[in-house]
Amino acid sequence: MSAGAPEGGANTLSQRAAVRERWDTLSEWPLMVAALAFLAAYAIPILHPGLPRWLGALCWWTTWITWLLFVLDYLVRLMLAESRRTFVLRHWLDLIVIALPMLRPLRLLRLIPLLSVINRRATTRLQGRVATYVVGGALLLAFIGALAELSAERHAPGATIVNFGDAIWWATTTMTTVGYGDTYPVTVNGRWVAAALMIGGVALLGTVTATFASWLVDRVSTVSSNEEELRASVARLEAKLDILIEQRSTGRPGTPG
Repeated sequence: MSAGAPEGGANTLSQRAAVRERWDTLSEWPLMVAALAFLAAYAIPILHPGLPRWLGALCWWTTWITWLLFVLDYLVRLMLAESRRTFVLRHWLDLIVIALPMLRPLRLLRLIPLLSVINRRATTRLQGRVATYVVGGALLLAFIGALAELSAERHAPGATIVNFGDAIWWATTTMTTVGYGDTYPVTVNGRWVAAALMIGGVALLGTVTATFASWLVDRVSTVSSNEEELRASVARLEAKLDILIEQRSTGRPGTPG
């Protein structure tokens, strides 16, 4: 029995991992569609505040239903995890995804530490995916931050952010830490949004820069490696030519090895 218990436990963990992988595969696209629905339902009432009541209610229900779908997805994966505490600590970004479902592609960021331990071709492909997802996430974060800021500031006394153009300009200058100061939040909620956007923007843009720098280093390394191989090949050819020239000058037959 003592020998069979670990084997049974290993089989159980393997089965749970297989179920979790199947769940991730089956749920990925439906949840991506749900994320887009969430984004639309969140944005429409802010961009068009004079919506009919029924359309406003539809948007409200859509945001809650899609949020519940992401909560369900997180709970299922939590139940299937080998260690729930470890899952929560390692998948903290998924908790953010629950709060902002449209950022689901950023789950790929947890793969960044693996870039240094997989083969070069796989790394290049993964870097491309990370860059694509992170750039997309940065654009989404700017869009969402602009919407949230516009919602908080639009009707405030002395507000400088009163339309979506002002909001997206403010979000861009805030994320890039330029901060011209021509638009700024005047409400408490707006300042909280600004703080979150500053932190998220710096993190995302820093990741984009790091990924691009890593790609450049990899390309330079590849070129350097190719140059070294070319130099070695030329050196071998020169050695063989020297041997042939020496044999011809001395009249000795033979073929260089």
